[in-house]
Parts: sequence; C-alpha cells; structure tokens
Amino acid sequence: MNKILVIALGIILFSLNLNAQENFDKWPALKNFSMVISQTFYPAEEGNLAPVKERSGEPLREAALLHKSDIPAEFSRPGIIPAVRKLYLESAGLDKLIKSKSEDKLILAQLKQVPDCFHTIVGICSDKKD
Repeated sequence: MNKILVIALGIILFSLNLNAQENFDKWPALKNFSMVISQTFYPAEEGNLAPVKERSGEPLREAALLHKSDIPAEFSRPGIIPAVRKLYLESAGLDKLIKSKSEDKLILAQLKQVPDCFHTIVGICSDKKD
C-alpha cells in the first residue's frame, strides 16, 4: 500500500516536473529546486537513499534561494509565501536529519514532505486567477 502511494506521488511529481520545466522558466529558482529534488527523491522511491544523503545540502540550498527569490507577478498568489517558507523549513529539517545520521525511515518520512511542499507551490502557481 505504501509503495503504491509512493509510486503515485512519483508519477504526479514527474508530470508536474515536466510542466514545471516549461511553466517555470520565469521563476528559475523554482525550476532549479525542481531539478534537484527530482534527482534525489526519485531514487529514494526505489529505496536508494544514497543520492539524498550525499546531496542533502543541495535541496536546502535551492530552497533557501527560492525563499529569497523574487516571486514573478504571475505566480504571486495567496498562500505562495507561506508555501515557499514551508518548503525551506522542510528542506532544512531533511538536511538536519541526514547530517545527524538519523534512521532511514525518519529520513524517508521527512523526504516525502519536501516534494509535498513543492507540489503545493506548483498547485498555487498553476491555479487560474479569477
């Protein structure tokens, strides 16, 4: 059951990443974060935590850059600022767990929070303005 959820989330994130690559050219910090998290999250889905453990500082760095970046006007919608902040905080939590050599199950649980936050941001950005 858990594996099905992870696979479904992966498929959703993959399709969102394809759209994000195209749609977020105007927000390079978001596009860069998307690329880094896809390179670390997808291997973890298959049980390979090595990439995220070796590169835990990268999602945090990209989330910090995203947090500090100017939000393009077309993506500046209600909820975007708290969502970006949460992404930064979840990425920091992941980095902290990895650096403290926490158990893999704790790392994986935290890792799942990061793309969830990214998905929230993509959803906010993709909503049509009324």
